[in-house]
Amino acid sequence: MTIRVESSSEGNLSGHRVVVMGLGRFGGGVGAVRYLVRRGAQVLVTDTLGAERLSHSLRQLEDLDDVEYRLDGHDIRDFTNTDMVVVNPAVDRRKNHFLRAACATGARLTSEIELLVCALPNRDRTIAVTGTAGKSTVTAMIAHVLGQPEANQALEPAQVWMGGNIGGSLLGQIDAMAQMDWVVLELSSFMLESIADVGFSPRVAIVTNLAPNHLDRHVTFNAYIQAKQVILRYQQAGDVVVFGPNVAQVMDAGLGQLDQIEAVTPLLGPLHLPGHHNRINGSLAIAAVGHCAVAPHFAAAALENFPGLPHRTQQVANVAAVRCYNDSKSTTPESACLAIDAFDARSVHVILGGYDKGSDLRKLILHAARRCRGIYTIGDTGQAITAAAAAEPGGAYAIYCGNLECAVREALRHARDGEVLLLSPGCASWDQFENYEQRGDMFTELVRSHADAIGHITSSREGA
Repeated sequence: MTIRVESSSEGNLSGHRVVVMGLGRFGGGVGAVRYLVRRGAQVLVTDTLGAERLSHSLRQLEDLDDVEYRLDGHDIRDFTNTDMVVVNPAVDRRKNHFLRAACATGARLTSEIELLVCALPNRDRTIAVTGTAGKSTVTAMIAHVLGQPEANQALEPAQVWMGGNIGGSLLGQIDAMAQMDWVVLELSSFMLESIADVGFSPRVAIVTNLAPNHLDRHVTFNAYIQAKQVILRYQQAGDVVVFGPNVAQVMDAGLGQLDQIEAVTPLLGPLHLPGHHNRINGSLAIAAVGHCAVAPHFAAAALENFPGLPHRTQQVANVAAVRCYNDSKSTTPESACLAIDAFDARSVHVILGGYDKGSDLRKLILHAARRCRGIYTIGDTGQAITAAAAAEPGGAYAIYCGNLECAVREALRHARDGEVLLLSPGCASWDQFENYEQRGDMFTELVRSHADAIGHITSSREGA
């Protein structure tokens, strides 16, 4: 359903000492560093990783002469002798002793996403998406529709900028953004927590769905919901919220001032991505851009050629007649259940497991046991998933594999022609991988190597 609300930029930082806490291997802090340097700040970058592992990000800052670096670990003195600390959202401010020390000496804590939203040229042209699952896909769908030439003709020519949790800082491009440009952001619960007190909400906010997640950080589901509600907290007269199914029932606190106005527009026409959940994602995107003067029929037509995103139910190979899908972005039980449901019952060989972030995995285990033909488990949660799935009478067989290489090998050994191998772990990747991208890339390499081996054997037999 859709709801309508009725009726600072950082400026010059010349001379300010700013610590960027966490450069990141994939450039997460690069945009913040460049933004701060352009505004005259004295910047020190500190990271627990060393120069070799941060080489990709460091190369992007080689042209900046005045940046200091403290790598291979933090020094408490850097945090007690600074005016501001830019904190990676993954760091829990409440538990970090370096940040407590910074606050004790009067330093201000901020984040890359806070710097961005405070510097945006036009909040009225900002759309933001949050939720437990589907938020990256909905974000990309919205940007895809707004970026079509027909949309630009209808809305006045404008560039579309996409960023936030979907990857890549927009701070490096902030000076190129025009008043009429569209900014589409994916905001995680961690990011929303970091902007809770800056007075920002987008003109169009989308909440895809809500289920317990990141309880290792938030502790309770209620605290997680409160973090998500930040996206609505500062909305103004004329602003819009688009809710996915059942979100209103979960996110009920603080919604008394909102008036329901219409249901989510049904998705029209075909969609390249598999699964009913992606049709819901498309409907949310259509509803959101509808509040930006894009007609539903045009948005639906534009989504017909939306290619999807890497690591999100992405078909990456066929091993003989077994279709292989990389859904490594599935880090919650709910998203894994949706991915399983995208395919015929008893046709899926699913790889589950990973880092234990406190999610209740019982529903996923039961669902996979009933819907899948085989379950192959990895990581910290793997043994528990295997034991619970094996205890389900008449359910899928479950094999503890430990690592991804073994899981792929065992799944392909058991899979029949016409069936599906699906990596949709339902857990975070941090026990065995740097991130979900690395996990998905390894899965893709493994299944493609199996496909290549079969292709070589086949061609050899044909030659004989």
